[in-house]
Amino acid sequence: MLADLEELVLCESFSADHAAVARSAEVVGALGARLLGAGPETIVIDGVTHLRWTFGTPRVLLVGHHDTVWPMGSLRTHPWSVVDGIARGPGVLDMKAGLVQMFHALASLPSTDGVCVLVNGDEEVGSATSRQLIEESVRGCAAAFVLEASADEQGTLKTARKGTSRYEVVVHGRAAHAGLEPQKGVNAAIEVAHQVLSIADIGASMGTDDAARSPLGSATLTPTLLSAGSARNTVPALGRVSVDVRAPTAAAQDRIDRLMRGLTARTPGARLEVLGGRQRPPMEPESSAELFALACRLATELGQEPPRGIAVGGASDGNYTAAAGCPTLDGLGAVGGGAHADTEHVEVAQMLPRTRLLARLITRTR
Repeated sequence: MLADLEELVLCESFSADHAAVARSAEVVGALGARLLGAGPETIVIDGVTHLRWTFGTPRVLLVGHHDTVWPMGSLRTHPWSVVDGIARGPGVLDMKAGLVQMFHALASLPSTDGVCVLVNGDEEVGSATSRQLIEESVRGCAAAFVLEASADEQGTLKTARKGTSRYEVVVHGRAAHAGLEPQKGVNAAIEVAHQVLSIADIGASMGTDDAARSPLGSATLTPTLLSAGSARNTVPALGRVSVDVRAPTAAAQDRIDRLMRGLTARTPGARLEVLGGRQRPPMEPESSAELFALACRLATELGQEPPRGIAVGGASDGNYTAAAGCPTLDGLGAVGGGAHADTEHVEVAQMLPRTRLLARLITRTR
């Protein structure tokens, strides 16, 4: 398993580099072919390479991704290593170790009949080209297992996830000379400031009631990127603010969408455009409850400590499988920490127990 993990980590696969993702797909496909006895279906959509294996009539979908957030050349500063039981390297936790565990879990079974494996190449950037594949592949399945890393170094599974939305509020003003006749302009920078405060008010309005309904707590609306103006001596004619939204329920996500699209300009003469919208739907706790209980029982059967479950704010492809109506359990991949950071690592000793637990889950649900 370590040799396979090294091979995947050494093939860098930054999401934005489609050629690198295609090379990674070849390596992942060859690993799967060796362990599963069959090559994948290679699907390229808008330049992004995805892989799918289908065995019989699927009842279980295994979901993973082979792209990473690490820019090309990251191996020079974050080389592959295994020291004192800790594996390191770009994407080692998120989620190349999860792929290795997934393939080895399937290889340990007498048969792969009833299983579909989908490994996409754009999860880290929102799964725009693979969403339809995910929803198509999960149709008719009784369970979806997502090989994202565990929530912490105790191997905690992810039993709920917030849904994500992305907005950009564009302010159209009117340029004028800032010294000679500023009164003839419509200052987009001032209007952007008003909109940041209005967005904060929406976040406050989603507070206590929303938090009481969901273990994920209240929705969050976070202004992130701000820009306005084109020159120091010109009244800004254009301004923008990007907004990151995390919502615990579909109802909260819908309410936020209505409120965002209802924003109005405060500065006379300014005009607003609200771009973007919903991305991933929430993965609500009900979708994982039965599978989580099963995982706890199976861990006990295997002599392992039953895992804990936790609701998290980040999204994954499990949001899509859950929203499609398929029971979904997430965080079944590697145990470690530091995803997307310099400290990214995998605890090697946990790879085999996690593989055994996944194999048992597949056997009991297909």
